[in-house]
Amino acid sequence: MFAFLKRFGLDPFILSLFGAIFLAWLAPSWGAEHENWSPAEVAGWGVGVIFFFYGLRLSGEKLKSGLQNVRLHTVVQLTTFVLFPLLVLAVMALVDTRANHYLWLGVFFMATLPSTVSSSVVMVSMAGGNVPAAIFNASVSSLIGVFVTPLWMSLFLAADEGAHSLGEAIAGLVFQVLVPVGAGMLLHRRWGAFAERHRRWLNLFDQAVIIAIVYTSFCESFEMHMFDTVSWPLLAALTAGMTALFFAVYGIVLAVSRRMRFSREDRIVALFCGSKKSLVHGTVMSKVLVADHTLTGILLLPIMIYHAMQLVVVGIIARRMSAGK
Repeated sequence: MFAFLKRFGLDPFILSLFGAIFLAWLAPSWGAEHENWSPAEVAGWGVGVIFFFYGLRLSGEKLKSGLQNVRLHTVVQLTTFVLFPLLVLAVMALVDTRANHYLWLGVFFMATLPSTVSSSVVMVSMAGGNVPAAIFNASVSSLIGVFVTPLWMSLFLAADEGAHSLGEAIAGLVFQVLVPVGAGMLLHRRWGAFAERHRRWLNLFDQAVIIAIVYTSFCESFEMHMFDTVSWPLLAALTAGMTALFFAVYGIVLAVSRRMRFSREDRIVALFCGSKKSLVHGTVMSKVLVADHTLTGILLLPIMIYHAMQLVVVGIIARRMSAGK
C-alpha cells in the first residue's frame, strides 16, 4: 500500500502530517495545553536537536569545495529569496487580501523560506545532477534564511500585535538554528561518521519533531477557531495557487538556466534547489516570528500544501530525468 502511494509522492511522512492535522481538529485542547508539561515545549527542544545533527553531518570541506560555481549559486539563492517573494507580492497587489489576511500572510511566509536540504539533495542525485552543488546550495540557503526570512516578514508582521521585533526574531533563529548547526559542525570530525551511519534514524527523528510541531500548532489554531473562515473551495484554490507558483518559478529558472548555458547537471540543481521550500524551517520560524502561537497553524497551511505538492511533482520530474540520462 505504502509502495503504491509513494509512487505519487505520498510517503508515510506526508500522510502523517495530514493525520496530525486531523487529530488536532478532533481534539485540539490537549495539544494546545500550556500548563506544566506541554507537547509544544517538547517539540521546541527537538528542533535544536534536529539542527545539531544537521550540523554534525555537514562537512566544512564540502562547503568550501562548493564555493567555485558562483553563477549557479547566485541563481539558486536569488530564486529562493527574491523571485519567490516578488511573485507573491505581485499577486497580492492584484487581489483583495483583507478577507483572508492570515492565509495570505502564510503564502508570503512560504515564499520567503529557505530551500529544503535532504529532499533537494536526494532529488538532484536521483535525476543525475551536481550533488556537491546541491549540498552547498541547500546548506547555504538554510543559513541565509535565518536573516532574510525575518527581514521579508517584517514588511507585514511589524504592524501586527502578535509579531516579535526583527531583532528578536533573528536572535531567536540564531539561537535555535545557527548555534546548534555550528556546534554540530565543530564536532563533525569526531561524530560525523556516526551521524552518517544513522542518517535514516535521524531523519525519522526529524520527521517526528516536525509532525509534533504541526500537531501542536494546528491544535492551538483550531482551539481559537482560526480556520472557521477557511472553506473547502478556498483550500482547493490555495492548492491550485501553490501549484501554479511552483510551475511559474520552475519555468523561469529553466529559461534562465538555458540562457546562462548551464550544464545538464547544474541545471538540475538550479531547478530542484531553487523551486523547493523547507517545511522544517517553516515550522521553526513560524514559532519564532509570531508571539501569538494561535496564528502558527494557519501560517503553516500554505507551506504544508506546497511541501506535499513539491515532493509529488519534483519526484515525478526526477524519475523522468533519471530514465532519460
